[in-house]
Amino acid sequence: MTETTPKPHHIVIIGGGPGGYEAALAGTQLGAKVTLIERDGIGGNAVLTDVVPSKTLIATADAAQSIAQAAELGIRFSIEAKQVSPKVEIDLATVNRRLREIADAQSGDMLQNLKDAGVRVINGTGRLDTNHFVVAKTEDGKEERLEAKTIIVAVGATPRELPSAKPDSDRILTWKQLYNLNELPEHMIVVGSGVTGAEFASAFNGLGCEVSLISSRDMVLPGEDQDASRLIEDVFTRRGMHIYEKSRAESVVNKGDHVEVTLADGRVISGSHCLMAVGGIPNTAGLGLEEAQIAMTETGHIVANKVARTSRANVYAVGDCSTALPLASVSAMQGRTAVFHSLGDIAAPTHPRNVASNVFTSPEIASVGWSEAALTEGKVNGFVHKISFDENPRAKMQGIEDGFIKLICSTGGTVIGGVVVGPKASELIYPIAIAIENRLTVDEVAKTYTVYPSLTGSITDAARALHVPQN
Repeated sequence: MTETTPKPHHIVIIGGGPGGYEAALAGTQLGAKVTLIERDGIGGNAVLTDVVPSKTLIATADAAQSIAQAAELGIRFSIEAKQVSPKVEIDLATVNRRLREIADAQSGDMLQNLKDAGVRVINGTGRLDTNHFVVAKTEDGKEERLEAKTIIVAVGATPRELPSAKPDSDRILTWKQLYNLNELPEHMIVVGSGVTGAEFASAFNGLGCEVSLISSRDMVLPGEDQDASRLIEDVFTRRGMHIYEKSRAESVVNKGDHVEVTLADGRVISGSHCLMAVGGIPNTAGLGLEEAQIAMTETGHIVANKVARTSRANVYAVGDCSTALPLASVSAMQGRTAVFHSLGDIAAPTHPRNVASNVFTSPEIASVGWSEAALTEGKVNGFVHKISFDENPRAKMQGIEDGFIKLICSTGGTVIGGVVVGPKASELIYPIAIAIENRLTVDEVAKTYTVYPSLTGSITDAARALHVPQN
């Protein structure tokens, strides 16, 4: 009797963003055969049109504010007669060319990593054809039916558009269309005060534009820590931004040489450009999900559990197209978790409360774990301590005027939450996230040495202030 070689476990991934990319690498690492289908480029929106380019633009705005890294970022200086300080000029064409080059280079590096790992990459689209087959359609219209033991859907999302404010790639823009501008807008009107809206409003304000931010809520960044939201709103106002709270945009019209935004109360705001930052829509239409009887929400998101599994046992969904947190870091972790779970490896479920997130405004806002609002509402019991950066010696040396560190612990002293507002908050939140993930106590955090002087010193200061006496 001759032994037959079993077929390798074939994983087919639709979408090559952070989730699909990490899933593909994890699959080859565990010995699976992996095929990845991507229509726009490896890295998806996160690398090509969202996270990488937007954070590059924000980094340029930060550099403009600090008068640093001028030449290579496209920032020019000139001194006028009797002018005391240099005038910063932004060469937006250079800025946008640079950020596109960075995005393309990152996408190319990721593609090469996939090829080196043995992943087959198909340039095209994919759709489910029953629960064990995927039909891949290439750019030239050819179709291939792929049998898969595991299917991972990682197709991301696209900017939401309003019928009364249709983007035109000219003056009414989505976050995908900003990087084709060759000149800095005179007056950017941003509709939407969530994370995307606040980040771009901050960036264009930092680049020297007049900015108007239209918020339908009673504060900017309503989903963040209230102290952080109030601080960032105060910073925006001090820097000359116009904020329209409790105001809903009814329509946006391109008038040829300017745009007009009409609010629900009848007011009309005129500007040179308008950015629509009103959320995203999952790219799940036309994937055959309904035919495969995969559970979805009313918004079109795929329902996925803590290991990214859908209502079909062999189909997983990761990233912005699923019901998980819409963060690139979560998508990447989900991609790996889906593969580990499918192949029987150790698959740790995702706990959203342990996920650190960051808003890349200036200053940045980072948070993780339980919020102070949860304590106030009685959802969890504990204590909170906040230390302003004006008490921190390193912050004084660096001229940091706005920011704080807030630490939250349970009644027993375990670290359960934290907020950081300030430069590089995205880096400073990490030790707090480690403490939460590993259930460290405030005393354990407090006895960990930090450099003096350092911004992280305020984390241990807050931890010491939260010491729970042991009777």
